[in-house]
Amino acid sequence: MRAIEALAPGGPDVLRLVELPDPEPGPSDVLVRVAAAGVNFIDTYRRSGLYPMRVPHVVGSEGAGVVVAVGSDVAEVAVGDRVAWSSAHGSYAELVVVAAQDTLPVPDDVDDATAAALPLQGMTAHYLVASTFPVTPGQDVLVHAGAGGVGLLLTQLAVARGARVLTTVGTPEKEELSRAAGASDVIRYTELADVTVDLPARVRELTGGAGVHTVFDGVGRSTFEASLASLRPRGGLALFGGASGPVPPIDPQRLNSGGSLYLTRPTLAHYTATREELLWRAGELFSAVAAGGLDVRIGAAYPLAEAADAHRALEGRATTGKVLLLP
Repeated sequence: MRAIEALAPGGPDVLRLVELPDPEPGPSDVLVRVAAAGVNFIDTYRRSGLYPMRVPHVVGSEGAGVVVAVGSDVAEVAVGDRVAWSSAHGSYAELVVVAAQDTLPVPDDVDDATAAALPLQGMTAHYLVASTFPVTPGQDVLVHAGAGGVGLLLTQLAVARGARVLTTVGTPEKEELSRAAGASDVIRYTELADVTVDLPARVRELTGGAGVHTVFDGVGRSTFEASLASLRPRGGLALFGGASGPVPPIDPQRLNSGGSLYLTRPTLAHYTATREELLWRAGELFSAVAAGGLDVRIGAAYPLAEAADAHRALEGRATTGKVLLLP
């Protein structure tokens, strides 16, 4: 099979298209022919060495496709089933082994590209609004990178729960996408002289001086202080990513002085810890897509051989919505 390997820790140039033996599923696994693979920031963290990995390793953890073989102990998944997944290492490939318990059944009325685009970013957005800081009617929430893959889904899910959503974006084109997803107010951080000072001031202006109930921040270093300063007393900051880099250590007294604030660094694995929870989150998302209540934007789709270009675009913030690789 063809696959994309990271030959060493580093930039996108370490990615290479290689030929590897076809993998074989273990007793509790399934083998899937990949129709599309999702490209995510966590892939770039693993490629760069920020999250240490053995090298070489086949990159990617998300995708969708058709089951072509099942392990001897698998009963709930059959050959020919369409499935998606968010946590199978080696998904930038024509074939991938997925633990049967991690597969998500794909409804007939959801296409392959949407099925591949939804698991990681969709379930991230779902756990943030449904479980980490449950969004309720009448709340004000701030979503950073509002035109990104998670940002567009977060906005739609929060609006559906009755919240007023403020977002940050970098360009007029991204502002248009964010507003189309339901954002009431969009702040272009590129037009602010000092994000740390000016962004919270703008948020408070839009909320009558109160600040927002919750900030969903997947950007990290460049927005973290502004996120804390944008919260009202007893508000919560969910730092779920670090696209601009890791956040420096924080003194807990900062949370006190900000108004008894809450800070968490959640991750998807802890919010899909059981098969039941995994299927609940995915089921709600796929049902919303099938019913026309959730739009999944595919911002770009690259051939498998152009994985390095996909990583450059993602890290350069040149993308909107979801980025896919097509084997």
